[in-house]
Amino acid sequence: MYNPLLDTFLTAADTGSFNRAAAALYLSPTAVMKQVNALEAHLGLRLFERGRAGLALTPAGASIYRDAKFLREYSAKALAAAKSLSTEQEKIFRVGTSLLNPAKPFVDLWYRLNSDFRDYKLHLVSFEDDCDGILKKISELGSTFDFLVGVCDSREWLTRACFLPLGRYRKMVAVRRGHPLAAKALLTVEDLEGWTLMMVPEGDSGVNDFIRNDLTRHHPKIRIEDTRPYYDLTVFNRCAETDHVLLLIECWQNVHPGLVAIPVDWEYSIPYGILYAREPSEEVRRFLAAVQDRIPETEREG
Repeated sequence: MYNPLLDTFLTAADTGSFNRAAAALYLSPTAVMKQVNALEAHLGLRLFERGRAGLALTPAGASIYRDAKFLREYSAKALAAAKSLSTEQEKIFRVGTSLLNPAKPFVDLWYRLNSDFRDYKLHLVSFEDDCDGILKKISELGSTFDFLVGVCDSREWLTRACFLPLGRYRKMVAVRRGHPLAAKALLTVEDLEGWTLMMVPEGDSGVNDFIRNDLTRHHPKIRIEDTRPYYDLTVFNRCAETDHVLLLIECWQNVHPGLVAIPVDWEYSIPYGILYAREPSEEVRRFLAAVQDRIPETEREG
């Protein structure tokens, strides 16, 4: 079928810049450049002239550009027709799952509600937690998968998806094994004074911004270091390689074997729930309505 590297090529051609293509695709400029280089190597053709003014199509690139537009449209129609025939025979809900966004809360719900959806099957679709690519994954709700379950207080995520809260996760901290705090069963906020606390940058999460402001105001001896905008394994690895303390949530306690998660005597928590497309299918709407009808709001609030 259609080579997805052509999408990156077409976006780079349309925007005239690897940087602008990266912004449009929610990737890094390096990732875009690597994908274009891979396509050129695969085809054995030079598609772009690269210069200070940006990108310009070579004659071969211009030819590929015209045909790729046709191929993308033709492939989309062929895939849609095949999916239409498939869904007539089998009804499926696709649920994304990853190390930091596990599908278990959704699966638990499914077994409470599937008597209403006996003709449906549940398929788990795995994906990698990647700070550079997570926004693209969120944008794929409704195409690659129907649902994701995760913590969602992100303004950026909520511009790309809708959110049905299921409950709240407690905020905890993690330190490397052998850290002076690692042996404690429960920490006070004062225990964190003198240490560097890793957390997401300010501006995207109301809950995390509140925590940052509260700690900065009342516990100025806690140093705060910004992580990547969205956690992935590189964030956990940095904590495991330093004496820093990582702010995390209770469902991530066992993500990294080199870290010890410890509860703190504070009241911080963050909502988690079901993420779904901004324009969901009728079947998705029916499932969400069943969640709201059959699962009391007090239970969903945790």
